[in-house]
Amino acid sequence: MKNFEARLERLEALGEKIRKPDIPLDEALTAFEAGIKLAQALEKDLEQVETRIEILMNGPEAQAAETPELGLFGTGD
Repeated sequence: MKNFEARLERLEALGEKIRKPDIPLDEALTAFEAGIKLAQALEKDLEQVETRIEILMNGPEAQAAETPELGLFGTGD
């Protein structure tokens, strides 16, 4: 978790890089792939934080009624 902010900044930098009109396609694709991996890792970290908060708020025996999803990488429902 300590690197969450740094990884989020890296994701934002990749997004800015991709938006540049003069970026070569293969470089944009590489940046996009790296961004997707970072976004998935960040989403997983957020899910872990949500679980920890749920436990703190409701006690260790509490089960999350629903796991909120950001919808970035759905299972195709």
